[in-house]
Amino acid sequence: MTSYRFVTPHRIGKWYPDLGTAQQHACEIGAGYLDTRTGRFVAYVHTELEACEKAHAEKTGGQLELTA
Repeated sequence: MTSYRFVTPHRIGKWYPDLGTAQQHACEIGAGYLDTRTGRFVAYVHTELEACEKAHAEKTGGQLELTA
């Protein structure tokens, strides 16, 4: 199962189980906003989307961290 989070130059979002949920919470870290009228996500400049397979991740301190 894939988890998603948004990363800005100054903040890192939490991991979410699906892309839609990650997009809904992106505004909390200033990564972008979800346009409620069109349903489209608009990411701000320098925002990156990270995806992580849970099979290759371990939970440490409330965050999923990539493992080699």
